[in-house]
Amino acid sequence: MEGITGSILLLCLICFANANTSPTINNKVVQVCEDTPIGAYAFTIEATDAENDPLTYSLLEPNAQYFTVESSSGRVSIRRKLDREACDNCNVLTLGVGVSDGFNSVDDTITMILKDANDNRPIFQDSSYDIEIPENTPVGTCLFKAVATDADTSNAGIVRYSIDEVTPNDGFSLFRIVSTTGEVHLNGSLNFTALSSFYRLKINAKDGGGHCYLNETNYFSSVVFSFVTVVDVPDLDPIFIGIPYVARVEENSPKGMSLFKVTAIDPDTGINDAMIYGIENSTVDGLFEISTTDGDITVSSNIDRELIGDTVSLTVKATETKQNIHGVLVSTTANVQINIIDVNDKPPQFYKCGLSCVTESHFTGEVVEHSLGSVSINMTVRDLDKTSKIKLTLEGEDKDVFSVEPPFTMSDSIVQLLVKQPQKLDFEIKQQMILQVIAIDEEKNTFHSTATVTINIKDANDNSPKFLQDTYKLEVAEHSPVGTILDTITAEDPDMMDQGNITYKLLPESILLYFDVEPQTGTIYVKNTTLLDREVRSLYSATLQARDTDDKPGTTVLEITVTDINDQAPVINRDYYQEFVKEGGELELKIEATDADDSDTENSKIVFGIEPSRYSDNFTIDPNTGVLRNNGELDCEALDPKLKGRIELNVTATDKGSPPLSTMVTVIIIVEDVNDNTPKFKASKYKFSVKEGELGAFVGSVEAEDLDQTAEFNRISFRIIEGSFGSFIIRTFAEERGYRGNITVDPDIELDYESARNQFCLRVEATDLEQKMAVVMVEVDVLDVNDERPEFKPTAPVTVKENTTISGAVGHFTAQDKDGNHSLVYELESVKCRCNGSLTPCSWFILDPTGDVRVNPESTTDYEQCDQVLIEAQVVDEYTEKGENNSVTTGQMVINIADINDNAPEFIFSDSVFVVVSESASKGTSVAGVTATDRDSGINRQIDFKVTAVQFKDNNNQITDMKMLFDAVTTQQKDIYVGIIQTSETLDTSLKGKYLVTVTAKDTGDLSTSTVLEIFAVDDSYKVELEFTKSQAFVEENLNEIIRALMTATKAAVEIAAIRSDTSEASRASEKTIIVAYFVFSNGTALTSNEVERMISDPQHSLVLIELGLADIGKAPVIEPETDPLKYVLLGMVAGLVIVLAILTTSLMCTRRNYRRKLKAAKAMNSASMVTSDNQKSGPVVPGTNKYTLEGANPVLNLNIDTTMVLDMDEENSDVDKVSLDSLDDSQYMTMPENDRSMVSIKCKVHLLEDEEYDSLPPVYIEPLGAALAQRGQKKGSDNAPAGFSNPAFSTTDL
Repeated sequence: MEGITGSILLLCLICFANANTSPTINNKVVQVCEDTPIGAYAFTIEATDAENDPLTYSLLEPNAQYFTVESSSGRVSIRRKLDREACDNCNVLTLGVGVSDGFNSVDDTITMILKDANDNRPIFQDSSYDIEIPENTPVGTCLFKAVATDADTSNAGIVRYSIDEVTPNDGFSLFRIVSTTGEVHLNGSLNFTALSSFYRLKINAKDGGGHCYLNETNYFSSVVFSFVTVVDVPDLDPIFIGIPYVARVEENSPKGMSLFKVTAIDPDTGINDAMIYGIENSTVDGLFEISTTDGDITVSSNIDRELIGDTVSLTVKATETKQNIHGVLVSTTANVQINIIDVNDKPPQFYKCGLSCVTESHFTGEVVEHSLGSVSINMTVRDLDKTSKIKLTLEGEDKDVFSVEPPFTMSDSIVQLLVKQPQKLDFEIKQQMILQVIAIDEEKNTFHSTATVTINIKDANDNSPKFLQDTYKLEVAEHSPVGTILDTITAEDPDMMDQGNITYKLLPESILLYFDVEPQTGTIYVKNTTLLDREVRSLYSATLQARDTDDKPGTTVLEITVTDINDQAPVINRDYYQEFVKEGGELELKIEATDADDSDTENSKIVFGIEPSRYSDNFTIDPNTGVLRNNGELDCEALDPKLKGRIELNVTATDKGSPPLSTMVTVIIIVEDVNDNTPKFKASKYKFSVKEGELGAFVGSVEAEDLDQTAEFNRISFRIIEGSFGSFIIRTFAEERGYRGNITVDPDIELDYESARNQFCLRVEATDLEQKMAVVMVEVDVLDVNDERPEFKPTAPVTVKENTTISGAVGHFTAQDKDGNHSLVYELESVKCRCNGSLTPCSWFILDPTGDVRVNPESTTDYEQCDQVLIEAQVVDEYTEKGENNSVTTGQMVINIADINDNAPEFIFSDSVFVVVSESASKGTSVAGVTATDRDSGINRQIDFKVTAVQFKDNNNQITDMKMLFDAVTTQQKDIYVGIIQTSETLDTSLKGKYLVTVTAKDTGDLSTSTVLEIFAVDDSYKVELEFTKSQAFVEENLNEIIRALMTATKAAVEIAAIRSDTSEASRASEKTIIVAYFVFSNGTALTSNEVERMISDPQHSLVLIELGLADIGKAPVIEPETDPLKYVLLGMVAGLVIVLAILTTSLMCTRRNYRRKLKAAKAMNSASMVTSDNQKSGPVVPGTNKYTLEGANPVLNLNIDTTMVLDMDEENSDVDKVSLDSLDDSQYMTMPENDRSMVSIKCKVHLLEDEEYDSLPPVYIEPLGAALAQRGQKKGSDNAPAGFSNPAFSTTDL
């Protein structure tokens, strides 16, 4: 029964399909704006179906790639940007469309007219318009034509031209452009010289604007630049520059010397024609010449200013070498004034002038002796140079007598001699003087002339008689006889006429009473004996006058001294002298006497003396002054008491004349007694001692005496004035001769030896009644009793080097005991060492009883173990008499252990793995590091690293010695030293294995330790080449981001070996960059190119790298092994057999599936009958099935499966089957997702999913019947229930 029902249903379906008509496409031509945005609506495919079946729309070739269509509505949207101007015929597009009603389908084309939108800019035919035009180009000339085209149509394709900008801006008015044609015309006159020689025109081409899809009109424009170069033409005459020309040249300049250069230029700077120079005229011919090429004026002959004058004028001419625009060689002239500079080439000369001047070298003159004024010698000096400065000087023996006038001159001058020292013009001394007048050119001292001048001196009576001295001192004894000659004095007169004719006379007249002179001889003599008394008048003054023949006087002064003779005895002004003086006082008594004789002679000089007597030896008298003084202290007790202090002396006054005369006087001296004696101690100092602690104990006695005779002057009292501090007292007692003072301890005071005062220095004073005093020092020692405990003095820290073996003392304890008598012994309390900051007992040091600290020979000091030792000691006084004998506190000594270099550096272990990429390791690349410390301190712990050996261990464990490929750089981080291992040269990229680098750490004491580093070498087989579609500059700028992305993807460190641009033929069209990198892990392994490619292909990382421009990964170069061609032939044959077997197997499976499909179709009826009408849903159905999709349009169980798949119901594939199921056929023009396309690419492979034995997988059904049949087999409670709907309106009952 089921078989009959299925057959009937199949027959009905075939009939129904044959009766259905095909849809009709109505619109064959549409218009679309070319600027319609992607995704926007373009048009709708208008189609009708006679049966009003639901239509399905699709797009076909050609041009289906530009559009998408809603399959249910026919609304077509833009998929790719349209461009009407992309090709010649792109304004009309033909689009293939397909419409299906489920039974029949129609394919047709729609002609699409693309409406123009203003989407193209005007394009200039040339990139620039550069021209050169002469500066005399006529105004209005068309210079060039700028042409731009626009691919758009209508107004959008109409181009208008304008000049937007001209550089420089003042040239804007010189040009204009025709807006419609683009022709550029000259609008003003050009001038290469006055205006710019270059213009840049900014030309704008703008279209007419337009719009299509959007309502807003838009405009496009383009800009092109035109560079207009103005070419100069020769239209200007040459000109001289830098005028006026004034040059200067020194006379005698050498021939050919350049003195000035004239320059003429062509104002036509663009032509810049060369010039030909010449001299047209010259005020003096033949002196100068000019270079025809560069205008350099040079000297052509000798120049003598004194002959030609001060200036020379030249007319120079400059002529162009090329004709101007009128065909003429134009020229110009200029004047050059050349000033002849005088050179000092002529020496000054002397001339003697009369009617004419002639050179002369000898001149004469006369002068009266002693006269002032000028001496005429008829001399003129002249220098022929224009400017000169002549200096005139005098030479010769008598040059100082005269001066030359003028001393300096700058022009022709008359030379005169002026008398400067007339006193030297003395005929009597010199009758003739010869001088040399020298004229010197000051600018050039080698130019000079000399003239000899002879001056004759004329005599005159110009001298008066002159005495040899202004004053004559004469002496004569008083009372000399008349006629005694004092002296003969004469005067001299050099004048010839006065020789032997001089007369003498004494003045004044009053002197003639005493003296007179012989008039002819000048002899002075005594005239009166009686009146010459020195005691009346001792000095006379007179004038001795001499006159010559011209009655010219000459005088001298006579001072006549009357000398003394001893004719007067000394006279004492008192009859006697009496003086009172206290004993011990000083006597000073002056005895006065006079002598009438000359005070300046021995006759009046008085000598005082004392006549011998009993006490005359106790006195002295100054023989010259007469002052009487006591000779020693006057002591009343030393005199005879009977005299009662009276002493008489006889004093004499005697002159020194010959014979001497004398006089005597009595002097009485009375000595008055006074208290003139001070108490005196019998000893200069005293020293006593007293035991501490005894009250009132007797200390000692001091004794003193006063030598005065009376009791009122010799009584003495004692007192302690200083140093007692209240501890002592003194009492006075009288002795038979003098007094005694007993010193005792104050009964209320107990002396203490250990106190601050155990010794006293007393000052004891002895005073008489009138407070005369004497002081003596008394030293009192307090005797000790041993009752004090010893005390330690501070001990300075001691430093001892570690490991020391010295046997001597390294330190010493010092203690003190206030007791004077003590014996101190030192005892060790403890020894503690500071180790790691804490004190612990140790035995590094021992203590001697004397306080010396020594190193314990049984122990060794080690700074690295303990850096400080603390020793505590006790001191004991063996002589203590009472109380405790040890110190109150212990003494401490700190011993600092000094470090020595006794420890070698120690490497710090590190589990780091060091890797070096051989290709990227250039010189100086850091590849590894070591750290080390030294237990020593200070300079001893300083470490220096050095690479001492390098070996290479390959993958076969073969070790090879290498050269020093690495070196070490030492740095310090706090107390740790770091050695950075760097490459010293490039490494071999082909080596596979690891480097064994021996690093030695050495301290300053040459102690060293070595370690071997393993540095894994990453060879070039791990090289990975990454291709980027970006420029090299972009890649270098974003290199950090690229490295981060690669490290994130590979979890490995990235070493960049190189970055280069790809220069291959394939990459020249687009810019590409290659990064050569290595991907290295910390354990020394690296990634290959394939491993890197796999890791970065992960979508999580690939998107980031693609954004950064990654395009491809190159593989490391692989060494191709040698291949055997026969092996590949055999492999090819085997592969061929496998392919044949695969094809046969696939064919058998497809045939088997065809029969299985028919069986499942027969079962469809049974599945449809199981659906009730209560679940009826409205909407279109799929013929031959009872299933709906959720959307009601794709009847394939709500799966994204193409509805145009082939069902093929019978094994014959009848036409009836194909027509009835045409709506499900596969269409090659159907637009679908890429995933769906892959699903239908191989139908047989997909059909295998329908087998019942794959029920455990999620069902993917390609055909509707398959889905329907599969539903029947769905087990209850299955999770894979198809998401479909039953169609009760189409059941087997209805069929």
